[in-house]
Amino acid sequence: MDNLLSITTFIPLIAAAILALFLRGDDEAARRNAKWVAMAATVLTFIVSLFILFGFDPANTDFQFVEEGDWLMGFTYKMGVDGISVLFVMLTTFLMPITIAACWTVTHRVKEYMIAFLVLETLMLGVFMALDLVLFYLFFEAGLIPMFLIIGIWGGKERIYAAFKFFLYTFLGSVLMLVAMIAMYVDAGTTDIPTLLTHEFGTETFSLFGIQIIGGMQTLLWIAFFASFAVKMPMWPVHTWLPDAHVQAPTAGSVVLAAILLKMGGYGFLRFSLPMFPVASDLLAPFVLWLSAIAIVYTSLVALVQEDMKKLIAYSSVAHMGFVTMGIFAANQQGVDGAIFQMISHGFVSGALFLCVGVIYDRMHTRQIDAYGGLVNRMPAYALIFMLFTMANVGLPGTSGFVGEFLTLVGAFQVNTWVAAVATTGVILSAGYALWLYRRVVMGDLIKEALRSITDMDRRERWIFAPLVVMTLLLGVYPALITDIIGPSVTALVTHVETAAANFEPATRLAQH
Repeated sequence: MDNLLSITTFIPLIAAAILALFLRGDDEAARRNAKWVAMAATVLTFIVSLFILFGFDPANTDFQFVEEGDWLMGFTYKMGVDGISVLFVMLTTFLMPITIAACWTVTHRVKEYMIAFLVLETLMLGVFMALDLVLFYLFFEAGLIPMFLIIGIWGGKERIYAAFKFFLYTFLGSVLMLVAMIAMYVDAGTTDIPTLLTHEFGTETFSLFGIQIIGGMQTLLWIAFFASFAVKMPMWPVHTWLPDAHVQAPTAGSVVLAAILLKMGGYGFLRFSLPMFPVASDLLAPFVLWLSAIAIVYTSLVALVQEDMKKLIAYSSVAHMGFVTMGIFAANQQGVDGAIFQMISHGFVSGALFLCVGVIYDRMHTRQIDAYGGLVNRMPAYALIFMLFTMANVGLPGTSGFVGEFLTLVGAFQVNTWVAAVATTGVILSAGYALWLYRRVVMGDLIKEALRSITDMDRRERWIFAPLVVMTLLLGVYPALITDIIGPSVTALVTHVETAAANFEPATRLAQH
């Protein structure tokens, strides 16, 4: 099928345009129609994306399904996927129908709500498919706008503060990346990403404001991209926007934010930082590894003292993203495999955990942990689902959470045993905060009067969780579903980084002498 990537990317945008142009009124029928159009569009997008997955050849490490054409002001519209990006495309298309289903109880400005999510899906897919710097940047930055609106219009009491904090943090982080992209265009003479992946940016040491820049231009470009992707992940200490955004965002917004938007930072490291600036990545890897280890321990400790369920899970996400950055910059097969696996797994698990919070928030309209207790007595199905995803979040063997954490720790251990040892304590701490949360919310006697009439999950809610349960368990017992697809591309990436770093070593020693 020709233009398969563009069709997949723009189906949601076309549906959003249909809603904006043709749907009128705000009565019950109009709200129902808006939801069904959005659901049909996201399901169709997922079905079309399956053709990408089934037609993809993992053994081919080049970009596949490439589409190219002239675009605005002489720039090129170019799309394609490889073994690293194709699974993020599938994660996005898989989760969006679930997200729309989670919006089914929304009654406030439903048409606009659905339009925001549909536009957001197109922009997220564009990030993972873009093969031109300008196109990537436009998709990457434009994604801020619908999420800003989702938090700012449909969020909680402090939604305006959280929306602006989210927007300013992530936008300002990307300004340096834009400057770096301009410098790359000047140096390489192109914005074509496949060409840039083979271009050798300068590594000659020079002095800037009296500081010796080892790694030369690569180091400066790496730092500029790092500023953007570190905020997007987010990494400690630029993570403070995330808990506020999660707490104020509606349930569906939190699902998309945790499951997909955070992965753009990790994807950026894999698409740009490692392959384009391999020498700088090698030089600065110890810095990122220790930053990741600190993030894992620090945010796990912070999660232990939270009183809001969403905030606890948000800090948990920062800790899990610490495993991702640790695996990426270990820059070996196990580390990078584990980082990608962890991002895919985290998409299912964290999305499900925020949905679990949403289930009881819809009934009790509070996220305070102290407001609950003994839910197993009234909500046995909910207790079972919540337990499964709590265990996956901890990294229980047999769930997808275990595979990613184990591989990243193995990869880090090969590079720095102390970093791996510190990060491993995060596994213990995650058991502490996750089981503590589950114990206080679900277990014990039902002593609070307000909870005596609470009802268990209905059929719609059970159907929402079903695909997430399947994927979490399936990837836990059969991780080759992921590793077989990403393996050859990761091998090519790791080999490229190792070769570039090895060739640079004599120059490094010369500069040091």
